[in-house]
Amino acid sequence: MARFRYIAMDGKGAEVEGVIEAGSQNQAVSAIRTQGLFPTRVAEVGGAAKSGKPAAGGARKATPAPKSNKGLALPAFLKPRVKQKQLMVFTRQLATLIEAGLPLLRGLRILLKQEKTPGLREALVGMGEAVESGGTFSEALAAYPRTFDKLYINMVKAGEAGGLLDTVLVRLAEFMEKSERIKGKVKSAMTYPIVVLVAAMGILGFLMVFIIPKFAEIFQGLSGGKGLPPLTQFVINISDTVAQRWWLILGLGFGAVALFKALKKTPRGALLLDRVSLKAPMFGSLFRKTAVARFARTLGTLMSSGVPILQALMIVRDTAGNQVISNAIQSIHDSVKEGESVAMPMEASGVFPGMVVSMVDVGEETGALPEMLVRVANGYDEEVDMAVEGLTSIIEPIMIVVLALIIGTIVIAMFVPLISIISEMSG
Repeated sequence: MARFRYIAMDGKGAEVEGVIEAGSQNQAVSAIRTQGLFPTRVAEVGGAAKSGKPAAGGARKATPAPKSNKGLALPAFLKPRVKQKQLMVFTRQLATLIEAGLPLLRGLRILLKQEKTPGLREALVGMGEAVESGGTFSEALAAYPRTFDKLYINMVKAGEAGGLLDTVLVRLAEFMEKSERIKGKVKSAMTYPIVVLVAAMGILGFLMVFIIPKFAEIFQGLSGGKGLPPLTQFVINISDTVAQRWWLILGLGFGAVALFKALKKTPRGALLLDRVSLKAPMFGSLFRKTAVARFARTLGTLMSSGVPILQALMIVRDTAGNQVISNAIQSIHDSVKEGESVAMPMEASGVFPGMVVSMVDVGEETGALPEMLVRVANGYDEEVDMAVEGLTSIIEPIMIVVLALIIGTIVIAMFVPLISIISEMSG
């Protein structure tokens, strides 16, 4: 029988340390769980007799983690971010390992061996060292804010406090899977219109730079000094501008993008742009439904995981992605802090649909607010799917009609003078 030193969390979230005898590490984990404890670290005791001192934390030496070359390390802002899909897979795998009874540290080491993403490998190395030295998992996550956001860290902290880390990780994985599924549907729906738009812009650019100047030379040689029709002259002027001052057009485009980004970084600018996006024709309804679904799912997931409602509202405010929604959530937080319900300030904000307010009100009255919020999120996810499909079906014919009008206008502008010149020459 070997002796294992362990660190575990009890049902109240307090940390417990001790030593247990078992035939293997898995048996030690099972024995600790039978005591109503959730082990966060279990390691075999060894090497104390030779050194005359206890082994470092009683832990057996883990598989050495690969060290990064600090001399060649890039600054934090130049390092590539871990993609949401990669983080989702990591979370699901870690939840599966912990559910199977493996200690947290061992699970991190197993995932480190198979992980190929540089950013996530670096985080796994650091988190493994932090947990091995006695830190909590949430503290280890907080050291990598570019990879793990506040939502992730606070949910893990709540799971540790309640001894439900595996359950919380499963909820996190499901949350990210549903978010990625919605993003994927939106991207796939917008792919075709974007491809058509890019192709159309390329064709128009080719016509303006290479074809229309040739027609202009023909008109100049055959018109005998007579003026061209207004429409033809207008198209030729645009062609001259595109061909001779393309650098100015590109500069204006880049300037508009830079101005948009700079405006987005300022509080007033972000608020203005987000208000416009929520009221934009065709797209405004989609943006609003997406924001409401994200709010409901995030708040419901946090509250289901044991995060207090005030803390959960602050996390949702920071991850809302829309300044108008963030301001409304701040108002809800302030009202709840004063003892009011959630539904009243939601209705007063004018941002959330009446159906959502009514369902939240019912959830508060029945004491099932987290479950009701998840239902709201599921319902609005379906509405987002239908809105995306409807928007795609509308955009495609509109783009075809607009492109047909533009190309038709160019063709008419070029051939009307030719017909007139040919008629005169025939006469």
